[in-house]
Amino acid sequence: MGWKAAQKLIRHWKILRGDNVMITRGKDRGETGVIKRVIRSQNRVIVDGKNLVKKHIKQGQGHEGGIFTVEAPLHVSNVQVVDPVTGKPCKVGSRYLEDGTKVRVSRGLGASGSIIPRPEILKIRTTPRPTLAGPKDTTLDLVLEKTYDAKTGKGMPEL
Repeated sequence: MGWKAAQKLIRHWKILRGDNVMITRGKDRGETGVIKRVIRSQNRVIVDGKNLVKKHIKQGQGHEGGIFTVEAPLHVSNVQVVDPVTGKPCKVGSRYLEDGTKVRVSRGLGASGSIIPRPEILKIRTTPRPTLAGPKDTTLDLVLEKTYDAKTGKGMPEL
């Protein structure tokens, strides 16, 4: 990727996986759907069941060939988050509540200013955390070993 293309990448994403969005441009204009995948390196999103295209796939080892219908990615500027109260597309802003938590709110013309909840699918980890120690992990007894004593100065390197 060149430096000009890298400059156009979105740094602070306001649309998340699992959001309910409305398509504002293209052949599926006006339809709503849930974001299935976010491709941040290309500023694109895949909406579940929308922007379907036919794809010709060659037969290979382990899979059949043929013509398949797949979802093509949409540019992020062609979708907008749906306001949970009015059901219309809106912009997304952020606000802090009294207790200090940051929330997403709807903005723009015709928006209610209500809180847009964070999608539940983001709380589910796609890859589970490893429970067993691997060959490159530090063992627990080495982590808990005391190597410096503040009172005696033992363990301090000679300068």
